[in-house]
Amino acid sequence: MWGVYTRRQIFAAGVLAALAGCRRAGSRVIGVVPKATSHLFFLSVHAGVEQAARELHVEVLWNGPQNETDFARQIEIVDAMITRQVAALAISATDEHALVAPIERAIRAGIPVTVFDSAVAIDDYVSFIATDNYAAGCTAARTLAHLIGTRGAVAMVMQKPGGTSTVLRERGFEATIAKEFPNVRIAAREFGMADPERSRAAAEDILTANPELAGMFASSEAASLGSIQAIRNRGIAGKLKLVTFDFSKTHVEALRDGTSNAMLVQNPFRLGYEAVKSLDEKLSGRTPPRRMELPARVILKDDLEKPDVRALLFPEWLKDQ
Repeated sequence: MWGVYTRRQIFAAGVLAALAGCRRAGSRVIGVVPKATSHLFFLSVHAGVEQAARELHVEVLWNGPQNETDFARQIEIVDAMITRQVAALAISATDEHALVAPIERAIRAGIPVTVFDSAVAIDDYVSFIATDNYAAGCTAARTLAHLIGTRGAVAMVMQKPGGTSTVLRERGFEATIAKEFPNVRIAAREFGMADPERSRAAAEDILTANPELAGMFASSEAASLGSIQAIRNRGIAGKLKLVTFDFSKTHVEALRDGTSNAMLVQNPFRLGYEAVKSLDEKLSGRTPPRRMELPARVILKDDLEKPDVRALLFPEWLKDQ
């Protein structure tokens, strides 16, 4: 069954990473560097990476920082991949500017680079593979605005500065509210710094300062988990409309019990799969797509039993975790 993932799944992911790094020494290796390893989102990415490795008969080396605020650690990992002379590199950048120099070092060393999930400020990549995050933010704004009757005050619990994927969601949300919903006001914005507990504190602060709040948008997995907890702590589930992002057991339970009203879901498994596939194509002399942007999907409570939604939220690889 799908239980608590913060320990068991992280351990399982570590085992998978070790196995991936130890397979058949001397074979062609694709390095994959997520911006964090401690979130369910990146465990799903890792599952997609491993599936691609099996199907395409390539080797992968998975390694990333535990938390996505630790760009210094991610830089160390990229430099270690360069020293190891991996054949290719896929990266989800913790910061769009801080990772420029190490990625450029990889490219100068002849290592083709695919950027996935979160952009970095370079142009010389093989492929960019991500959710269409700006459009997802626009969708979140329309969803929340209609949930509150297109009138009232809303707030944002945001991820962190410098993370392109979540920044784009937040910009899309703000721009759509401003352009399409003149009677909706964004009353507060706070960062949760990619941490559920800090996100809970941010949401609590917002709720304390804005008792008239009609709705809230949480732009990431951590922001969502913190916001769900804050709403439950206050006993206001069902009174405040909440739109979350990404998914976990907690997300799904919150949707079932009315703590949240809608969640936007990416397909992290496919992001990982396509990242490895793009580099395999490049190394094999083919030309992979330059850009691949995938839509986020809005899921409501009534959608949870649909077969395609269950396949997305409860994948086979997760059942034994």
